[in-house]
Amino acid sequence: MASVSVEVEEMVLGPDCNGLLMTPEEFDAIEEYDEDYTYELVNGVVIVNPIPFAEETDPNDLLGYFLRDYRYRHPQGAILDDTSPQQYVQTRRGRRVADRLIWAGLGRPADYRRDLPTIAIEFVSAGRRSRQRDYVDKRQEYMDVGVPEYWIIDRFRRTLTVVHYRPTGPEDRVIAENQPYQTPLLPGFEFPLAQLLQAADRRAQSQQQVLRPEE
Repeated sequence: MASVSVEVEEMVLGPDCNGLLMTPEEFDAIEEYDEDYTYELVNGVVIVNPIPFAEETDPNDLLGYFLRDYRYRHPQGAILDDTSPQQYVQTRRGRRVADRLIWAGLGRPADYRRDLPTIAIEFVSAGRRSRQRDYVDKRQEYMDVGVPEYWIIDRFRRTLTVVHYRPTGPEDRVIAENQPYQTPLLPGFEFPLAQLLQAADRRAQSQQQVLRPEE
């Protein structure tokens, strides 16, 4: 690993760091940060974003529950080694934060920093920029580093887009809200898309009620 300056090691990441030029080694060396934001390194540039909204974190938590239930209760669940939200994927030129990562088939607990995830998952946020990031940018970056499968959960389109990365190139499959999906990477696990979208809807409706002015 390249040497990292003491100044970078002592830096605290925060909103003022948005747009800062940095190497992956420098980014990895920083240990302190403002927890009200998330931080990515994209093509050598620090990108600062607010923490995810509840419309994304609630269904993400629910997905984590379903995965752990599969891990401990399903006859084939032992193939799931680990799953965790908001973890970094080391891309060729930076560090991307995935909404959730899954490691399967290792036969041991995953090393979040070193082990390539088996499945990367993103919950689409509102806005054209977010769609570009999840459907185009991350799709390419995850393919470049060899992630076998990528799930894009879109509460606006009411779909799950599954990207299988094959030697011949990526193959996309779009799953409608009430369609089942099973991946060979997690035998016997059926993806509960409708329930995740309902969880997002409940949180979004609750937020609208809070923001609605009194009549």
